[in-house]
Amino acid sequence: MLELDKLNQLTESHGELRRGKGMVTGVIALVLAMLCFLGVLAFHFPQYLTTPELRKSYDVNVIRTIMLVAIGISGGLSLFNLIRGRNRWLALWTFGLVALTLLLGGHKVEVDPNFPDHTPYIGLDWFILDLLGSTLIFIFIEKLWALRKDQPVFRAEWQTDMHHFIVNHMVVGFILLATNLLVHKLFGWAAHDGIRGWVAGLNFWVALFLIILVADLVQYWTHRAYHEVPLLWRLHAVHHSVKSMDWLAGSRQHILELLITRTLVLAPIYVLGFSKQVIDAYIIVVGFQAVFNHANVSVRLGPLRYLIVTPNFHHWHHSQDDEAIDKNYAAHFAFLDYLFGTAVKSDREWPAQYGVVGDYVPNGFWKQVKFPFTWKG
Repeated sequence: MLELDKLNQLTESHGELRRGKGMVTGVIALVLAMLCFLGVLAFHFPQYLTTPELRKSYDVNVIRTIMLVAIGISGGLSLFNLIRGRNRWLALWTFGLVALTLLLGGHKVEVDPNFPDHTPYIGLDWFILDLLGSTLIFIFIEKLWALRKDQPVFRAEWQTDMHHFIVNHMVVGFILLATNLLVHKLFGWAAHDGIRGWVAGLNFWVALFLIILVADLVQYWTHRAYHEVPLLWRLHAVHHSVKSMDWLAGSRQHILELLITRTLVLAPIYVLGFSKQVIDAYIIVVGFQAVFNHANVSVRLGPLRYLIVTPNFHHWHHSQDDEAIDKNYAAHFAFLDYLFGTAVKSDREWPAQYGVVGDYVPNGFWKQVKFPFTWKG
């Protein structure tokens, strides 16, 4: 019972993890064990726990190898901490998850290929691959080109942002389903075969540029509305409450804002009739930029920063500095802010401080979910 209290305290606390006490390696081992356990569940129930489009794209044998390696690393780190007597309660929790994963079949679970393909699902596979991929890629990038070199990987408030990451990714299937229903219901009347045929016939690169431009125009005005309409700011303030910028910071987003924004951005994409290949490429671009532009990296890209959104451009959007308030709305093309007069103008290269002016948004995932409905401001 004491160990459970410690685990709850770890997930609900808000401070950074200090090195040298086995907590960092213990958390890494625990997260790997949790992902392996979730992976085994996805093997057993693929029709409910995997994403239909995604599961056609990856090699299950590669996933099995990754799981085996992850189990080995998780168990090895936990054993090391047990031998050293560091946070044994955390190591025991990890060993328990690893043992349960192995009892359920581990990486050797056979998947029946004849499962139903049109069932309601939670995208566990998307969550696992995205977390692993984002962690390995962006932590490496942050260490290579760090803006704030003294900022630890497990910085303050990382638990809150990890909660947002987990929830927003685990329900992505339901969000996309709800978004598609809303788009078809609200905007189906606007679809025109002539326009859709013209768009479908465009060169791939021209279509990719067009889909990003169209999406970013919608994103720009939607984002601007979140700042200028008080009712919408209640939702968006949650995203701006993050005080440390890194690859995980962009995950802090109220679930209702996520639904609204995705519906509005998806609407013109549906109406214009972009091909699946173009949409898939756009998803890769938006996924990378959403993480990279929040990352703790010292990247400005010279004159290109006036054309495309860079980490420097978006860091200014999250700043508390006076010259940055309600500026830099674009998600992909920085020239939109210069065109509409909302680009930051500053003599300094980087902002000094992040977060909401007044720091009135509470920390903790559930408090932030409730915040837009309870704030008296």
